[in-house]
Amino acid sequence: MLSDEELLRYSRQILLPRFDIAGQAALKSARVLVVGAGGLGCPVALYLGAAGVGHLTVADDDTVELANLQRQIAFDNGQLGQSKAEALADRVRRINPLVQVEALQARLEGDALMRAVEAASLVVDGSDNFNTRFAVNRACVAAGVPLVSGAAIRGEGQISVFDPRRDDSPCYHCLYPEQGNEDLTCSEAGVIAPLVGMIGATQAMEAIKVISGIGTPLVGRLLLLDAWQMQWREMGLARDPACPVCGGQ
Repeated sequence: MLSDEELLRYSRQILLPRFDIAGQAALKSARVLVVGAGGLGCPVALYLGAAGVGHLTVADDDTVELANLQRQIAFDNGQLGQSKAEALADRVRRINPLVQVEALQARLEGDALMRAVEAASLVVDGSDNFNTRFAVNRACVAAGVPLVSGAAIRGEGQISVFDPRRDDSPCYHCLYPEQGNEDLTCSEAGVIAPLVGMIGATQAMEAIKVISGIGTPLVGRLLLLDAWQMQWREMGLARDPACPVCGGQ
């Protein structure tokens, strides 16, 4: 059930014929794990919190630095040195006090990662390194939890949805093998500020689609953005039957 305050707060979404009260109720009952509270995690958490996702968990072991403020829009000068997870969670609470937000000031790995994924109905990966992305993907496949994956660097970004509940869905490992991929970070290659907002907002939209069951998520599709040319491209992704992560699922 939605309260009178929720009906008013989310009225612009509830007005959408396909979304309606059922879609809003689905958001309210969802538990979303956001891995990473940086350039992608900030818009993801802000939009999902504002949209009414009932429970958000934000995980990041880093603290706010001056170089983050160019693109990580949840933070300001007064939060320098603070935990990113705590600062982002506080910002979401101030936007929407009806949402439960948990901050995990830790790099999720091993059993802790598995427990966090198993407790979620959906995971959004906003991490900045392949090791974390591979680990999150393995946990999502093992737990049968859908994963919204995004990445952004320089002026390029990508988004896809991996849903182990579907027989036709590839996983992240089907797209990228663990060997031969080296991390290239924003501190090394740079990134233009609005790009992470564009990718993060798209991840939030995909998460809402998966949770509500409305629309066509990017399952089996990889969306690529060249922001300098403002060109979006789409590539089809097939499940790899020999994938060591999802091949036996």
